[in-house]
Amino acid sequence: MEHDLIISGGTVVDGSGAASVRTDVGVKDGRISRIGDLSNDTAAENIDATGKVVSPGFVDLHTHLDAQIGWDPMMTSTSYHGVTTALIGNCGVTFAPCGPKNRRYLAELMEAVEDIAADAIMDGLPWDWTSYGEYLDSVQALQPSLNVVGLVGHSSVRYEAMGDRSMDEGAQPTDDELKYIAQMVKESMEGGAVGFSTSRFLQHKVPDGRCTPGTWADLRETKAIQEAVVAGGGRGALFQSANDMATRYETELQMFRDGTEAGCQVLFSGGTGAEGDGGVGRWSEFLDAGNQDGKRITSICHTRPSGAFFGLAQLSPFTQKSKAWRELMALPTIGDRVAAMRNPKTRETLIAEGIAAGDLKGLARMLHPFGIGDTPDLDFDRKASLAQLAKEEGKDPVEVYVDRLIASEGREFFNMWMFGGALENQWKYMQLPHVVPMLGDAGAHVGFFTDTDSPTVLLSELTRKQGVYTLEEAIHRISGKSAQVLGLKERGELREGWHADINVIDYDNLSTHHAEYVNDFPHGGGRFIVKSTGYDATIVEGQVVVRNCEHTGNRPGEVIREFHRG
Repeated sequence: MEHDLIISGGTVVDGSGAASVRTDVGVKDGRISRIGDLSNDTAAENIDATGKVVSPGFVDLHTHLDAQIGWDPMMTSTSYHGVTTALIGNCGVTFAPCGPKNRRYLAELMEAVEDIAADAIMDGLPWDWTSYGEYLDSVQALQPSLNVVGLVGHSSVRYEAMGDRSMDEGAQPTDDELKYIAQMVKESMEGGAVGFSTSRFLQHKVPDGRCTPGTWADLRETKAIQEAVVAGGGRGALFQSANDMATRYETELQMFRDGTEAGCQVLFSGGTGAEGDGGVGRWSEFLDAGNQDGKRITSICHTRPSGAFFGLAQLSPFTQKSKAWRELMALPTIGDRVAAMRNPKTRETLIAEGIAAGDLKGLARMLHPFGIGDTPDLDFDRKASLAQLAKEEGKDPVEVYVDRLIASEGREFFNMWMFGGALENQWKYMQLPHVVPMLGDAGAHVGFFTDTDSPTVLLSELTRKQGVYTLEEAIHRISGKSAQVLGLKERGELREGWHADINVIDYDNLSTHHAEYVNDFPHGGGRFIVKSTGYDATIVEGQVVVRNCEHTGNRPGEVIREFHRG
């Protein structure tokens, strides 16, 4: 056979931003063997892509799958949405480097910040490493379905160097401690990390309520780390940050400038507000200036509003103040909770106590029910918030909330627009040349909400329906451009000789699904998953890993450790 696989007759969008072209793609030994007319060639397997889009696999620049890979090497729900390479270790939360005595604490930190039970993390990972390079070895041994790229996190190195005081506000490392921090960062880079991550976000808390290690690091510390990143990984290695733009805006911008001056490529999570242009003009100027003279700085952002899914799975807006709601949510299953709500007396009590709690008075305008149709209602027309629905029905929002949960048998979720709700501003922001619209956050906040369908929402809603991007530009942002951010070699575009990480997409019918709450983590832990329709095949290293949202069992993913630098 001339090829292992031929994908024939598809519209090839190659990830470079160039115009699409109808042609065939051949795959041999995990590489793209030929792009062109293959009608006379033979292959062991053929995929008819007539009427479909053939694209590179997507590169998710923000996941927290560090723990989940241990018991879910299929890397769901990320793998359901066309992603073939995932960046782990974001926001400073990683499990290496780590001495044996600190393992439990790092697991508890991940639980506090990212909502994954510490016991699941301790029992679900082999913990057979000390250094970051050994951690990457362990991830490879798990045989992930997707490619993995890792960041070394501030929490692990600062806690390893400074212990408990690493989380005290105002505590800075001694000269010897800073030297040790920089040494661990440099060694991690040499061991295969793509870069370093930190969190300055004041809502990222450890179990005792303090902020995570690294939150209060001063510019002396971050500059030393940035220099270590370049010393160990070369110019262009990543410095990733989740920031405190509310109270330390100028300090954060200076940290970005320090990073680019040191030779790092800076990657940060961004977005817009509702006032005026939401900061789009200001960020446009900053990003343009930060990408001059060979410097590089990139922002990522959400593709749809999110922040929490309220309903009967786990989150209720009333449990802190209402005894009836606490008792309801304590029932074992969603079915039990719906059955209880059907009792007229219970329903009346829930409504009365919900109204008395007062939580929905301001929250109702931010809650947008997904409905129970074939696909979730993302309400980009902004006509169906809980407040609007209640006004139309002449009812209190609590009553509408309760009755919709009963009518949907507990299947409906109410999406809280905490981030990204100023749609026009957000869409203008993501059109800036140095912004990547991909913030899937997979593996994080698993019991509160999920944004792992970000690429599917980007293509089906923002591109196909809203016209925020052309198809070519949208795919470029989350494949070719994202691959360039990481410095991936021969990935991110469809080119002859490059790695065969490929999607075959039924673009006209592409859509995300309703989120589901499942208990498939160790010790019965729960999480949200979200599937999709429209990915006929997702291919990693030439092997089909997902076909029509079903895993094939193939797990060819590679832990990538070598990157373009300079």
